[in-house]
Amino acid sequence: MIESKMMAPASYPSSSSIHFTCLRCPSGSPCISSASPFLKFFNSTIPGPYLKKHPQILSSNPPRRRSFVTSSSTRAQMAATEEKPISQDRMLVFVPPHPLIKHWVSVLRNEQTPCPIFRNAMAELGRLLMYEASRDWLPTIMGEIQSPMGVASVEFIDPREPVMVVPILRAGLALAEHASSILPATKTYHLGFSRDEETLQPTIYLNKLPDKFPEESRVLVVDPMLATGGTIVAALNLLKERGIDNNQIKVISAVAAPPALQKLSENFPGLHVYTGIIDPTVNDKGFIIPGLGDAGDRSFGT
Repeated sequence: MIESKMMAPASYPSSSSIHFTCLRCPSGSPCISSASPFLKFFNSTIPGPYLKKHPQILSSNPPRRRSFVTSSSTRAQMAATEEKPISQDRMLVFVPPHPLIKHWVSVLRNEQTPCPIFRNAMAELGRLLMYEASRDWLPTIMGEIQSPMGVASVEFIDPREPVMVVPILRAGLALAEHASSILPATKTYHLGFSRDEETLQPTIYLNKLPDKFPEESRVLVVDPMLATGGTIVAALNLLKERGIDNNQIKVISAVAAPPALQKLSENFPGLHVYTGIIDPTVNDKGFIIPGLGDAGDRSFGT
């Protein structure tokens, strides 16, 4: 069984069960959004000597839940959900209901969409899905800064703990294009797979993963099409071999289909998948129906 959640914009109160029978940084340093200005800004805003003098001002915080003002009907939904806690060993599939996500999925589906617009639509969809996936997931640092009008309490994303972004080539490059602009600190590791057209089995041709990931790493695996599931399962197995647990991974996809979701659910309990839409089936050639065609070919025109 796969737990699927049609996410409300803030609190994601509702859930239902679904049954199924390129960026590299020098010297290994994390990539900071907008190159290095964020880190320079961060260091200049809360300088090291000040932190040593006032160690209580700055603290690292794990991701935490926000509080929202909700309607009575939403509170009732949330209460009903809380009465039935979701098991931590189930895979969760999130389909955000944002109209922009629906818009970009529709642009991608259109067979008349030209290559440059298709690739831009894929990048915009990836930006929105990564935004949703990073909610309540990123470590923060709290402190005080001087605003033009006075001292303010502030909260930054901790740049010392970059999110590991793993795009699966080649279509994953388009979906992950905006990762470093939406996430303040990232490291990008590339995986390349080709799929045999007869057997539909994946073969790896590029592996830039480290031998071991730091403990408590957060990893976004970006694969636009979750069709038969062979490629994404092979990619996640490589991560697990390097010390990453299922609950440290979030998968980003444009379109997902039942065969892939079923394999992920069976092999990676606790995994979270964020997708633009779930389509009903896969044909005998391994393409999602209705899907959007070959995401790599349409992104790069080759």
